[in-house]
Formats: sequence, structure tokens, C-alpha cells
Amino acid sequence: MAWAHALHPYTSTTVDEYLRLERLAEERHEYLDGMIYAMAGESPDHGRICVNLTMSLGAQLRRAGCEVFSKDLKVRCGPLPRTQRSRRGLFAYPDLVVVCGALEFHDQAQEVLINPTVIIEVLSLSTEAFDRGEKFRRYRTWLPTFTDYVLVAQDQPVIEHYHRGEDGLWTLRTLEGLEAQLHLETIGCTVALAEVYERVAFSSSLEEES
Repeated sequence: MAWAHALHPYTSTTVDEYLRLERLAEERHEYLDGMIYAMAGESPDHGRICVNLTMSLGAQLRRAGCEVFSKDLKVRCGPLPRTQRSRRGLFAYPDLVVVCGALEFHDQAQEVLINPTVIIEVLSLSTEAFDRGEKFRRYRTWLPTFTDYVLVAQDQPVIEHYHRGEDGLWTLRTLEGLEAQLHLETIGCTVALAEVYERVAFSSSLEEES
């Protein structure tokens, strides 16, 4: 999902203030260290990819101990705020989140998840660098249950799958082409890239290369 702009670029908002405002907002906003960012609209291909992944993972997890959520569930990525004046942390809306076991939440409102297992982001030009860099760093640092991070390109059939092993080290597997398959062993799911990109039209040059 893309960021449109900072809502109040010259002011700093506390975590508590952000959560209170977000409960009343008609549109979604993400939070980063005191700054609130409005979420931009998605492209049709972005939406298609998210729906395709949700349908495939949802069907495979129907009788499993895990479940998939799409777009509207916030994830807290940072320390538990110690005071009402705290401004540290990231509250994000991943494109897809898979949770295994009981859901755990930031507070009694039960709207901010703190124990994701898999997080999937469909890359957008405005946020790709952040998704790859600072966001992933914070996910790795603050989410002990987090084992798999999946970055999905929109303009070509390419998926990057980061997995944390039992030794705590992260490894990357890059999948290219519609014949490839994404294996998420942690949750026992496999998705073909042809299924991920169903109804997504790539440029003619990419089609000729494939």
C-alpha cells in the first residue's frame, strides 16, 4: 500500500492520540514515530494480487491453526508505549497478514495485532524503499513471532521471500516467472506465481521474454 502524504508534517502525534484518531477516521492512516501518513488508493493490479493471495492462502488455511487477514488489520511494530506521551513505533497496515494460534493485541480494543507470523506487501513505487528497508528492519526487531516476509512486485512476476530460520538468521529466495511457486513452509502453504498474478497484464516486452 502506498503513502499519500504526512497528515500533519510539522507536528508530532503520540501513539495514544493516533489510535484514538484512527478509530474515528473514515480512511486508513499509518503511524511512524509521531507522524501520521494517509494511505493512498491502490492500483487495479495491486488489488488483484491481494485478492488472489487472500483467496489462495485462505482456502489452504481453512482447517489449519492459522488464518489470513487482508489490509484492514493494523500491526504494531515497536516497543509497548510506557507513557501516554510516547511517540516511538510503527503502526502499519500490511497488505496481508497470517497469524498462527490465538490473536494477540496491543490493547483491549483488539484492533492492533502484535503476533503476526507472515507479512506480505505488494510493492508500490512510493513505499518500496521503506518496505524493503526501515519497515523490514523494525519487523525483524520487534516481532518475535514473525518468520516470513514476502514482497510482491506489481510490474513483473517476481516475488522475494525472506525466511527466518531456527538460528534466527534471515535468508532470501527470489522467485521469477509464472512457472515458479512460493512455498511458505511455516504455514504449510504453496502458491503458484501464475495464481498470484492471475488477470494481471504485464507489458508486451515482459511477455516476450517469458
